[in-house]
Amino acid sequence: MACEAPIGVFDSGVGGLSVLGEIRRQLPQESLLYVADSGHVPYGEKSREYILARCRAVAAFLLEQQAKALVIACNTATVAAIAELREQYPLLPIVGLEPAIKPAAALTRCGVIGVLATTGTLASARYALLRDQFAGNAHVIAQACPGLVECVERGELHSASTRALLKRYVQPLLEGGCDTVVLGCTHYPFLRELLAELLPPEVQLTDSGAAVARQLERRLVAGELCARGPARPARFWSSGDPAALKPLLPLLWGEAAEVTALAR
Repeated sequence: MACEAPIGVFDSGVGGLSVLGEIRRQLPQESLLYVADSGHVPYGEKSREYILARCRAVAAFLLEQQAKALVIACNTATVAAIAELREQYPLLPIVGLEPAIKPAAALTRCGVIGVLATTGTLASARYALLRDQFAGNAHVIAQACPGLVECVERGELHSASTRALLKRYVQPLLEGGCDTVVLGCTHYPFLRELLAELLPPEVQLTDSGAAVARQLERRLVAGELCARGPARPARFWSSGDPAALKPLLPLLWGEAAEVTALAR
């Protein structure tokens, strides 16, 4: 596979742009493809079978675009589909996301960790395994956040309604005395500024974006797939309305770009 081939990244919507940004920072020489499966957002409230079918369809599309590696930029989709996709494409580097419980356990000083995530992620066996394996002696307070993904999808990063929703979700974490909060969905890093206003300054936030970029780099190095660059402009698709994603790119990606409809 050509080293200059692009990397395919996808999520149920715009949340994976937070991971795409970390990949761009870590691997600026790599060309990037991004699919927002916005016609089926949010994954976190869907069945495993539904999510798996969507992941298979999007992965097949990205491979048609000659992607040399895939990044599942979604905790829920990783739980639902990464094992099957790796079985289907055994020679393809496929990197997924997991809630950053291990680094949170290393960061906490008081031994109480809060986790903000989707209903699907928190209900998964994989999340329970990560918590049991990496939390150590720390007490973990998990909070499902219905509706928060949709706020980010609308670009409402500072609205009164988003603030009210987020305040309701962080309240149990604060009452439980946590000093470290895991952002367990790729949409949530876009709410860091709002979270900083709602949380005491001593509360630390952690997410998995940078770790995913590092793991992707390790996989590319191991497979001798690293590009020399220069990177081509990132390309974007949406299974929802491309006109809805396009104005969000300057806000969430940092620059404008064309968005093509994904009809599958």
